[in-house]
Amino acid sequence: MNFTSDPMQRADVPESGFESPLDAANDLRRQETVDMVREALDDRRALLAYQPIVQARMTNRIAYYEGFIRILDRNGRVLPARDFMDAVERTESGRRIDCLALELSLLALAREPGLRLAVNMSARSIGYPAWLATLERGLRNDPTIAERLILEITESSAMIMPDLVTVFMTDMQSRGICFALDDFGAGYTAFRYLKEFYFDIVKIDGQFIRGIADNPDNQVLTQALVTIARQFDMFTVAESVETAEDARFLVDIGVDCLQGYFYGIPSTEAPWQHSKLARPA
Repeated sequence: MNFTSDPMQRADVPESGFESPLDAANDLRRQETVDMVREALDDRRALLAYQPIVQARMTNRIAYYEGFIRILDRNGRVLPARDFMDAVERTESGRRIDCLALELSLLALAREPGLRLAVNMSARSIGYPAWLATLERGLRNDPTIAERLILEITESSAMIMPDLVTVFMTDMQSRGICFALDDFGAGYTAFRYLKEFYFDIVKIDGQFIRGIADNPDNQVLTQALVTIARQFDMFTVAESVETAEDARFLVDIGVDCLQGYFYGIPSTEAPWQHSKLARPA
């Protein structure tokens, strides 16, 4: 299926061969979604959803929030990230999503002086001039933002260009920004890089956390990850905490913070404006 003869106009279209009409239909549907994402970015149709990360031993205290970008269609409905994120991660649209997520996060931090906020980024965005310009502009406009901003990089993304990531982190940490290694334990990062990266926070991948109270294998693995993080003086966050039983186990083994639906779903309304317990610590 040839959408256009100009490859630059279809930069988000992967090369693929179809084995069946269903494959072709699925690819067309994905491309339509990618086109909607590109259009939404042109129109800046996006907002942030905030999810709390709570202190493990004082779960009524918010340590910080994570901001998740939500891309909207023409009718204001959220486009599911699973339908397009893999397709755009390596493209210009992926970098533009990072830019918009960072811009919205910086605006939230500027509006709420007590807020501490994490935002996801790809290592690829470090070399993207518009993303760097957005970051520099935000830091220049409000000097207090740096110490309240956390940049999250997944294991898989960090390992794409570890040397570039370490240089960037060193520069930004000297200015007060914290870095979190997302999806820790998912299997990409060589442990020898941990000391070189100097992440401030590691977020233990949810595949180890869900149902951990009844899963001896995941208990051992998670305890090992907590021990590794502690060895490198890294703060630990358990992702995907969904039950009280799982939370109790995680507190007992020394996890520092908890994140998951048990404590709050991502909300597009700023939670700290509506709940006494949702003020950043």
